[in-house]
Amino acid sequence: MSGEHERLPRAARLSRGSDIRRVLRSGVRRRTPALDVYIGRRAGDPEGPSGGRSLPRVGWVVPKYGEESVARNRLKRRLREIARRRVLAGLRAAGSDAEIVVRVRRAAYGATYWELEAQWTGAIERSRLPAGG
Repeated sequence: MSGEHERLPRAARLSRGSDIRRVLRSGVRRRTPALDVYIGRRAGDPEGPSGGRSLPRVGWVVPKYGEESVARNRLKRRLREIARRRVLAGLRAAGSDAEIVVRVRRAAYGATYWELEAQWTGAIERSRLPAGG
C-alpha cells in the first residue's frame, strides 16, 4: 500500500515553542467546534534553506483537559495525518508558505478523524488558502 510508511517531514513541522507562540500571537484565528486554527506567514527570509521558496509548516497545541496520554497521543496522530495527507499537500500545490498552528479544543477529544479533517480544511478555506483535494 503506497503511503503506508510516509511520515510528516521534519521541515514541515513547527516544533520550536518560539515559532508556535509567534503564529499564535500574529496569525489569523479561525475557530471551529473542535479546533482553533491560527494561520500566519513564515517570518524572516522567504527563501528556504535550499535557496527555493519556503514550504508550509504546521504545529499543534494539545492541552490535557483531564484526558489521559493515550487520548492525547491519538489526537496528535490524527492531526499529523490530516496535515500530511490533506493540508500540506494543498498548500504546497498552491505554492503557499503559510505556517499553521492548530490548538485543540475540548470537543476535539470526541471528534472523529473525518470531523477533524473537515473542520481543519474548512478553517483554511475560510482564510482563502487552498486546503488540499
